[in-house]
Amino acid sequence: MKQITNTILMVRPVSFRMNEQTAVNNYYQKNLDVTPETVQFRALQEFDTFVEKLREVGVNVVVVSDNKDKDTPDSIFPNNWMSFHEDGTIGIYPMFAENRRLERRDDIFNILEEKGYEIKNFIDYTSAEEEELFLEGTGSLILDRINGKAYCSLSPRADEDLLIEFCEDFEYTPVPFISYQTVNDERLPIYHTNVMMAIAETFAVICLDSIDDKKERKNVLKHLKEDRKEVIAITEKQVNCFAGNMIQVAGKDGEAFLVMSKSAYESLRKDQISKLEKHCKIVYSSLDTIEACGGGSARCMMAEVFLPKK
Repeated sequence: MKQITNTILMVRPVSFRMNEQTAVNNYYQKNLDVTPETVQFRALQEFDTFVEKLREVGVNVVVVSDNKDKDTPDSIFPNNWMSFHEDGTIGIYPMFAENRRLERRDDIFNILEEKGYEIKNFIDYTSAEEEELFLEGTGSLILDRINGKAYCSLSPRADEDLLIEFCEDFEYTPVPFISYQTVNDERLPIYHTNVMMAIAETFAVICLDSIDDKKERKNVLKHLKEDRKEVIAITEKQVNCFAGNMIQVAGKDGEAFLVMSKSAYESLRKDQISKLEKHCKIVYSSLDTIEACGGGSARCMMAEVFLPKK
C-alpha cells in the first residue's frame, strides 16, 4: 500500500468562474471585479504553469480538457467526485452543488484505461444525492492509505453515515470531527477537510485550532501520533491562505515532493518550512485566481491515480 503516487489527473478548465451554487458554504470564494473572460484566461495560465512545474520534477500529469457543453465552473477540482484505489476500484461521490454533478464523466475512465491503467470496480455513492446527503471525495476524506484511516471534517458536504459506509467498503477506520472557521464573528463548519489538513508519508499538516471540541482534537492527535506522523500545526490565518490544501506526490525516481500554492507557501513561517523540508522538497505555483474564485487550491486540483497498471 502506498501513501503517494506518481500519477495525477487534472482537468483543464474551459469556463472557470466563481460558482454561485458552492459559495453558500464555501466561505473562501470571492467575486473578482474582472470580466468572466479575464477570470478564465488567468485560471488557464495558472493551470498550465502549475502542470509544467509538476512535470518538471517528474510527476506524471494526465491532463483532460473540460467539456464546453456543460455548465461546470468547478471542473478544475476533480478530486471531489472520484477517487482511485490500488485494488483497481474507483469511488464516485455525491456532490452538494447540482452543477458540480455534471462534472462526472465516463470518458475520463476510458482515457485512463487507454493509458494502461486497470479499472476493476466502481463503488457509486451518488444515489445519496436524492436524500441530500453528500461526501465529496478526497475533499471530504483525508486518507491515510498506509494506516487505513479516513479523517473527515463533517459539514454540509461530508455526511457521517456516508463516511462510515465508505470506510466499510474500502476498509478504513473513520476519524470524524468538525473543524470551524470564523465568518463575520460566527464559527461555521469548514466545507472540506482538505482545506485544513493534509497527510503525507511521515507527517501531517493540520489546523488544530479549527477543531473547537477538545475531545475531537485530542482524538485526531492520538491517531496521528500513534501512526508516527510528525504533526506540523498551521493557524486559521494560514488556512485562509490555503496552507492546509497541500499534497505529497512522487516525482522522478520516486522522490517525494510537497505541492502547494504560492499563497500557501508565502503564509508559512520559516520554522514550518524547515520542518516540512526535512521530509521532502516543496513545489509551489501561483494559483491566485483559482483560489479566489474557486475557493480551492493545489490539492483540490489533483486527483491521485493509484490504479494498477494492466
